[in-house]
Amino acid sequence: MPSFPVPERLGWPIRFAGFAVVGLLTFLLPSGATALRAQFGGYLIIGAGLLAWALVDLYPRAARYRARVLPLALGVIAAAAGFVTTAGHYENSCADLMASMATTAACLFLSLPAAWVITGVSILAMEANWLIYHDGSTQISNLLLQPLVPLAGLLIGWIWHGRRVQAEQSAALLDRTQQLLAEQGRADVLSERARIAREIHDVLAHSIGALGIQIQAARAVLTDHEDIGRAVEILTTAQRMAADGLTETRRAVYALRADMKPLDEELRRVTSDHSERYDVKVTSDVCGAPRPLPPDATLALLRTAQEALVNAAKHAAGQSVAVHLGYGDRDVRLTVVNDLAGPGPRPGPGGGYGLTGMDERLRLLNGTLAAGPRGGQWAVIAELPLAPALAPAEVTA
Repeated sequence: MPSFPVPERLGWPIRFAGFAVVGLLTFLLPSGATALRAQFGGYLIIGAGLLAWALVDLYPRAARYRARVLPLALGVIAAAAGFVTTAGHYENSCADLMASMATTAACLFLSLPAAWVITGVSILAMEANWLIYHDGSTQISNLLLQPLVPLAGLLIGWIWHGRRVQAEQSAALLDRTQQLLAEQGRADVLSERARIAREIHDVLAHSIGALGIQIQAARAVLTDHEDIGRAVEILTTAQRMAADGLTETRRAVYALRADMKPLDEELRRVTSDHSERYDVKVTSDVCGAPRPLPPDATLALLRTAQEALVNAAKHAAGQSVAVHLGYGDRDVRLTVVNDLAGPGPRPGPGGGYGLTGMDERLRLLNGTLAAGPRGGQWAVIAELPLAPALAPAEVTA
């Protein structure tokens, strides 16, 4: 694993090449025997620290000691580089570049406090050895300028580290976003499957319920009155209803919302078909200005009306039915009322008449459903909230 964010094939060759160049420039013009020996000893210590760093970086078996060895190795390099830099004339040494490299690496791979400690060690080594080896020919400005080199390395490392952290966070955020999108996609698929399954259930429940009524009527006509012509007529109606139910099922399977008409038109079609099939009086009226509804809302109210009409045919055969659709400012209300010829359907799972399913469908759209006897009649009332209509100024804006 490379220690600098450079290609792995170049990282360590560049470091060792820099180490060699620093050695050549440092010993090309030595400042005296004492300084030469001090510089050479410090240079060897830098090499030892560099080898220890390379070992834990490149040798797999030594990698487990990286957390303990790397801070020590970088500290040794920084201190020895500061020592070499000020052991002779400042102009004759480039070892401070190794100190800068060490502080940059410390900021990249260690904590910020540890990087500051390593930088401080390097600066202390520079200042202490300048006081020891200066002979009056070196300027006091070097005492102030030399620490800027490891500090510059620290700053570079801090900026580099910040960019790397930012890149890692961006990559993590992108990965999380992709996961959320994938989860959202799966949720959308499951929701769509549930919606289509609910559509198929409602369509089949309506169609099969209506077919059951027609078949029961045909059997009664044949057994009680032996009226074959009337029975054939009823069965023909049942066949047409089966074909219509198949068409509705296909629409549910393929979710063909684009060809659905406005709710008031769909209700007129449904009530007209019901009146013709069951030979009962069905009135339909609309109150308020019709407004376009979302497809799910249109379908939910339409299926509620169909379920209420089938229940009326089952439990109040021959009784008139009134369908009322009212558009308000904040909601739309559908009311289906029929005269009672018996106890009427029982809402709930035990009733088996689909009222529970209708209630669940409306609740998914933040709507409500109420069903029950009211003054000698059975009433089904469905309400859905609507988004407020835009004012003309808002529309033009």
